Amino acid sequence: MNDNYKILAVFEYSAEATVTKSKLDSEGLQTMLMDEKTIDSDPLISNAIGGVKLLVHKNDFEKAVGIYNTIRAYQKDKNGNALFCPKCNSSKILVAPAHRKNFFFMLFPFFEARKLICNDCKIIFKR
Repeated sequence: MNDNYKILAVFEYSAEATVTKSKLDSEGLQTMLMDEKTIDSDPLISNAIGGVKLLVHKNDFEKAVGIYNTIRAYQKDKNGNALFCPKCNSSKILVAPAHRKNFFFMLFPFFEARKLICNDCKIIFKR
């Protein structure tokens, strides 16, 4: 990876990454995708190689984060209503990355409770 670029986001499929890349490109930011051709040739290996990475030039990174945070999809409840942070009441809620420290959850990750993270105050919580 070029040292002048930083990873902004990781996507499971290249179609999602391409839509976000197009928005950032239309704002005049320097972007590129990594691993999209590999995943397009075999989508089943997406998790194995870490997904499609959306890279942004380091000089444009802060502006890209702001744009990405306005267009990204946030979590909703099963009725389609926005979820809110218990600390700051923000509706910018994402699924928190898993930190499987327990061997059982490494073998059976579907038993682990889903945790959420507020994109504003960064608090991690369970719903």
